[in-house]
Amino acid sequence: MNRRTQHIDAVVGLRMAARRSALGLSQTALAEQLGVSFQQVQKYEKGANRVSASRLHQVATVLGCSVADFFPARADAIDPMAGLRDLTATADGRALAEAFPRISDPAVRQAVSRVVEALASA
Repeated sequence: MNRRTQHIDAVVGLRMAARRSALGLSQTALAEQLGVSFQQVQKYEKGANRVSASRLHQVATVLGCSVADFFPARADAIDPMAGLRDLTATADGRALAEAFPRISDPAVRQAVSRVVEALASA
């Protein structure tokens, strides 16, 4: 497996983890819906195990999104850690990153995400 292949597996895993977390699902809950172990979900999210096309379709269905949502527009244009580095580069970003997981209501988390995305694109 080459470095670029591993990179895209990591990107897919990070996006899967972010979507799952935004919906308030645990790895165990997602695993149960997929019919796999939570360890398998951990491996997918870390990019340690590649997700097959059929399994990725199943994940997208469970998480209520498109398979395309797991991929960058261009595979070579995205550093999977760039967003996290940018977020934690400022005190405001760190505060947001620390507070966001404590929002227990998935609908509120989604609303906050939509507001941040709308403000960022304005």
